[in-house]
Amino acid sequence: MNAAIYLSHPGVLSAVGDGLAATVAALLSPWPPQLSQSEAWVHGRNLPVGAVNQALRPFAPEVPPGLSSRNNQLLWHALAAVEPQIEAAKQRYGAARVAVVLGTSTSGVDENIAAFQHVVGGGGWADSGFGQPHQLLSSPAEFVQWQYGLGGLAYVISTACTSGARALISAARLLRAGLADAVVCGGVDCLSLLTVNGFAALEVLSDDTATPFASGRRGINIGEAAAVFVATREQAHPQDLCLLGYGASSDAWHMSSPRPDGAGAVQTLQAALANAALHPHDIGWINLHGTGTELNDSMESTAVAQCFGAATQCTSTKPYTGHTLGAAGALEAALVWGMASRADNPNGQLPAQYLPAGYDAALPPLALTASGSHWPAHRRIGLSTSFAFGGNNSALIIGEPAEDVC
Repeated sequence: MNAAIYLSHPGVLSAVGDGLAATVAALLSPWPPQLSQSEAWVHGRNLPVGAVNQALRPFAPEVPPGLSSRNNQLLWHALAAVEPQIEAAKQRYGAARVAVVLGTSTSGVDENIAAFQHVVGGGGWADSGFGQPHQLLSSPAEFVQWQYGLGGLAYVISTACTSGARALISAARLLRAGLADAVVCGGVDCLSLLTVNGFAALEVLSDDTATPFASGRRGINIGEAAAVFVATREQAHPQDLCLLGYGASSDAWHMSSPRPDGAGAVQTLQAALANAALHPHDIGWINLHGTGTELNDSMESTAVAQCFGAATQCTSTKPYTGHTLGAAGALEAALVWGMASRADNPNGQLPAQYLPAGYDAALPPLALTASGSHWPAHRRIGLSTSFAFGGNNSALIIGEPAEDVC
């Protein structure tokens, strides 16, 4: 069995809440999800989006202009919750031994919209205000390094909707390889004209709140979020939970569509269980990728049914948050962490699946949660799935540490 990788209490920000406590409370609320409607993203459509509408923590005046973006500000806001853990890691291990691995797909690309519009309107690049650093996918990691004076390895992973999950996997690998003693890891993505209109072009955006696995489901809602952890080999706080295992694969089936039989997803789920030295019956809850598209939900239900049967409780939380793309894998890992935490979720409730139209009978049966669903009585261990363009698949297993590693 692999040595344990501990994950700190995460910093979380999304449409559903600011901070883990508010997020858990919202997911366990009896009220159905309500995403904000907006006409700002796709011409001629009023779409539900998982927007963060609250005021964000302001940057310090000395933040370099190239690192000043809404994407990094979402991250900066979420980082407030883990700053004590970052500072403690610096004191214990030294700044050079604290790495940063984050996932994103947008970075600060929309900060340059005004510059592109200037050029399209006949202006020149020289006076457009174009800032090349905003375009860099590396920007979130560079921002965290700059903000906290960290000197370890720092990079960003951009594998579309698995980016945040892949960042946690990479953090675990850095720790196990001895290349770092602590890793600031997670994901961040802001709403972007580029991505929202890209999904509109694929004809997979729903005009209503997404209904994953439902009969007549019509697609996804796009959202924005940031979720961040500090990962270590040592348990820094008694309430820390573990990244018990992970799996990843790439079946390269199609540029944007998943492999229909779910073979790559099955391989990933089995790899995660093997990496964690666990069996399917050890998993008490699965946070499904569950986008609400015809193809993803068909593929995922096929893979989950093959690996877990119809007994393991499952939920897609995307109707609450929207699909947060590069942040989704980290956000949904944080949701598993929050639901598994006995401090944050003492009664062991699980969020109910939003399913107003009923389950699609054409899909393999799954044990989707309902109001009143709870963790099984034994050790709390959850799994989160992430699937991305190009057949990129990831799965994370997060839960309470075994007694022999406490």
